[in-house]
Amino acid sequence: MADTLDQLFVSLKHWILDWPLWPETLRPLLSSVLSITTILIVFPLLFGLATVLERKGLGRIQNRLGPNRVGPAGFFQFIADGLKMLIKEDIVPRSADKIVHFAAPLVLVVPVLLAFAVLPYGRNMAPIDIDAGLLFFFAVGAATELSVFMAGWSSRNKYSLLGAMRAIAQMISYELPLIISSLTVVMMVGSLSLVQIVEAQANDVFGFLHKWHVFTPWGLAGFVLFLIAATAESNRTPFDLPEAESEIVAGYFTEYSGFKFALFFLGEYLGMFAVSGLAITLFLGGWLPPFKFLWFIPSWLWFFAKLLAMLGFFIWLRGTLPRLRVDQLMNFAWKFMLPMTLINVVVAAVWHFAHDWNLAVRWLVCFAMIALPYVLFGRALESKTGKRVYRYADEEDVETSKALNR
Repeated sequence: MADTLDQLFVSLKHWILDWPLWPETLRPLLSSVLSITTILIVFPLLFGLATVLERKGLGRIQNRLGPNRVGPAGFFQFIADGLKMLIKEDIVPRSADKIVHFAAPLVLVVPVLLAFAVLPYGRNMAPIDIDAGLLFFFAVGAATELSVFMAGWSSRNKYSLLGAMRAIAQMISYELPLIISSLTVVMMVGSLSLVQIVEAQANDVFGFLHKWHVFTPWGLAGFVLFLIAATAESNRTPFDLPEAESEIVAGYFTEYSGFKFALFFLGEYLGMFAVSGLAITLFLGGWLPPFKFLWFIPSWLWFFAKLLAMLGFFIWLRGTLPRLRVDQLMNFAWKFMLPMTLINVVVAAVWHFAHDWNLAVRWLVCFAMIALPYVLFGRALESKTGKRVYRYADEEDVETSKALNR
């Protein structure tokens, strides 16, 4: 029964493909269409639900209700928002490059959807299993920088162009730590195939625990660094400077409205889902449960449970952390994140070649190799940027503000 539930969608796909109605030559094409259709249904639907969950979560954090009028408990709010975007007027600046302006949101969404093709969502549930799956993921994801530049430049708006340049600088800066933190997993597994990376974590520790990479010192450090870089790549708080409304009027999509704006919104959330799925695959065992005795729960359910947990983490960050300054963001990328990811590569190598050592000694040495640079780089960065201090306005500040407003 457990195996039947686990392979439910795989069996359904094979049942459709085995119909005698289909010619043999068309079955590979039909298989691709079924996989593409599933991705186009599941993740946009998850995007709609995620927007409602995020607004409700932020409402609770900020002591308010969030959406509660449209549909049961407000969960049809995303349908109302989607209809509003469809019928809203599409305004294009007179001097804009109309072709590039139109293509920019499509160039953002299409590569993100392609990235979902190589993620393994369960046992035997990878739409495309290629040897260079991780390389393919990063290659198609690199197109997002192009779409951001297209949106900012084609709008013929200085605020849009400034927002695009700032977004590209941030995305390139944090893409390096994102890729290098993934390199440790490739080194240890010896493969770029995401399916093989998950299977490599199926080995057991202590006889009952799956060998997730996050349970090692290099894996834990790599996961934290990957998560921080992924947050910046997804333009999520506290790295949401590309969309800083109070500074540059919504950044690179200032001149977008209607369904084009909705596509940018969709692309950002899909990018967050994709990079979260990659983090789950690389460090959290993919579709594997943490304990071996939980094998009876379907593998695809484990993957999406982890994905929802990651979504909850991003919502929590947005509701609690303030936005960074530009100088803090860039200094953090180049003076902390990049050196720490390079050091973690060395730590992974030490962990691999010290397999004959006692486990406690192995852990202690590798942990010290990570903790010491963390403290040194952290103190050096803090001495240059300083801590952000919050205080309430006193009477002198109020009087000064009134004088300036007169």
